[in-house]
Amino acid sequence: MGDLAACSNRPVGVLTPVEAAAPEATRVPMLVATTRARSDDPAILFTGERGEKVALTAFTVSIPPDDVRKIGEVQWPRRLPANPRTDFATLDVTPLDGSGAAKQWLDKHLPPGGRVLIFVHGFNNRFEDAVYRFAQITHDSGSKVAPVLFTWPSRARVFDYLFDRESTIFSRDAFEETVWQVTRDPRVKDVTIMAHSMGAWLAMEGLRQMAIRRGSLPTKISNVILASPDVDVDVFATQWRALERPRARFTLFVSRDDRALQVSSRIAGGIDRLGLISAQDHYRDLEKSGIVVIDLTAMRSGDALNHGRFASSPEVVQLIGQRLVNGQTVTDSNVSLGERIGVAAMAAGETVGAAAGLAVSAPLMVIDPATRQNYGAQIEEFGRSAQETVRDPAAD
Repeated sequence: MGDLAACSNRPVGVLTPVEAAAPEATRVPMLVATTRARSDDPAILFTGERGEKVALTAFTVSIPPDDVRKIGEVQWPRRLPANPRTDFATLDVTPLDGSGAAKQWLDKHLPPGGRVLIFVHGFNNRFEDAVYRFAQITHDSGSKVAPVLFTWPSRARVFDYLFDRESTIFSRDAFEETVWQVTRDPRVKDVTIMAHSMGAWLAMEGLRQMAIRRGSLPTKISNVILASPDVDVDVFATQWRALERPRARFTLFVSRDDRALQVSSRIAGGIDRLGLISAQDHYRDLEKSGIVVIDLTAMRSGDALNHGRFASSPEVVQLIGQRLVNGQTVTDSNVSLGERIGVAAMAAGETVGAAAGLAVSAPLMVIDPATRQNYGAQIEEFGRSAQETVRDPAAD
């Protein structure tokens, strides 16, 4: 879901550029592709409704110095204009037009390693929420990447869940084309796709469609990170099979106490969500698939719904930037998250390479529903546990 701050009394409309930046602040350039409709208000730029075509915009976001902020948090201004010394602030907004606009932006902002990080936000996000949250992730992770945000139409209202869901379908072709254009740039060497919540469904659908349409995923896509994925586990199984054992590493961040996904499961008729899977069973089947699962349940959450740990936890956001995005395999010997992560990751199998074995798990149905015939009792037990979890999200 959206940032908890979106529900507070912070001002809306923070995208009007401020005149000056604080000398000690950090500048984060960002390319934004969106299927949202344009707003007449220059402080908002894009609404939660659906636009007629993909719009590209170059942003520069200022992040205040580390001595006045906490890693994992967005310092929203309490009043406007924002103060770059203490607040996140917009420094520049430049609309981009033409077929070569994305390439021109990459020519200026691609780091020497040629890495790009594409982020897809989740349900209940305003345009400005997505821009500032991704700026925070890029900065706090320490990733040496060119950040590209794909933002789809979200009305940022809890009761518009179905509108948001349909908006991901509306945006599927545009996401595929955005990823394809980035990977086609000859200077781009490596692409990581990170998607949160409902955005994970959009990302998986776009990748599935790309694999079917073009024969396979581009080899430049090295990592796909799905954080708190709001994806039906059966649907994920079909999406995964369509990818036909991709070369990219797939990493799932899950939390069994994710209240947003518990509600989503109830809306979906009690169907298990991928982000709620248990990380204690069915090791062998995930080992064969090459999917890494990182269970964040035991970690302190930065939001009341336990839905944004991937971005609000300093340890996790730095893990993303310093290891996953930089192409390192996560192992139990070199990840420094301590005992707060109860279960880390797994041997990656031949699709990922020879990684050290780690403890992971997830229901067999996530990978191949056909295996239910052999493990029906275990799946049944998981279903009963999940129903107990989602019966009353307010009980904890």
